[in-house]
Amino acid sequence: MKNLFKLSWVISGLLVAGMAVAADKAAAPAAKTEAAPVAEKKTAEQIVQNVCAACHAPDGNSVITLNPKLAGQHPEYLLKQLNNFKEGSRANAVMSGMVANLSPEDMQNLAQYFSKQTITLAKAKSNGKGSLGEKIYRGGIAKTNVPACAACHGANGAGLPKQFPRLASQHADYTYQQLKTFRTGERANAPMMKVIAAKMTDAEMQAVADYIQGLR
Repeated sequence: MKNLFKLSWVISGLLVAGMAVAADKAAAPAAKTEAAPVAEKKTAEQIVQNVCAACHAPDGNSVITLNPKLAGQHPEYLLKQLNNFKEGSRANAVMSGMVANLSPEDMQNLAQYFSKQTITLAKAKSNGKGSLGEKIYRGGIAKTNVPACAACHGANGAGLPKQFPRLASQHADYTYQQLKTFRTGERANAPMMKVIAAKMTDAEMQAVADYIQGLR
């Protein structure tokens, strides 16, 4: 009987101790959970170094002539092209991959960054004054109803901000390639250029692209 009495006291003591521990845990403040680290915003300069420079150079003056010079281009035009690449209305496997992880703010900052760079001037190889390239740029091609390039891109190739891109000193190889993709429909984000390029021969495209390279 005495043993049973002692056992009941032991059990009661254990229950009281357990309740006290539970109460202490309930009263203790909840452990703080660490917040997920916030991704650090990258500056335009950082994005250029990590994403753009390999093809377009840090200052936007690409040395690979099939890649466009971006320096001095209108920011509105640059932003439009980046958005077109992202949404797929301008097809380019490389650029689609490059813009995939860029935010709207990133693209806006990149457009502003490149627009503030100074373009490296160039010279035409053979299409100077009086050339076929100059005639097409300034007067168009009457027999096929090709309008003068200068009507939209300006006499000196500066372009009209928010509407038409700067062309002056652009690589002839790049300009020629883009005219061809407009003609084939591979590039379809400028309907007017598709209509114009469809009426031009390769020789005419090469001549005007060379002339544009020498504009300044």
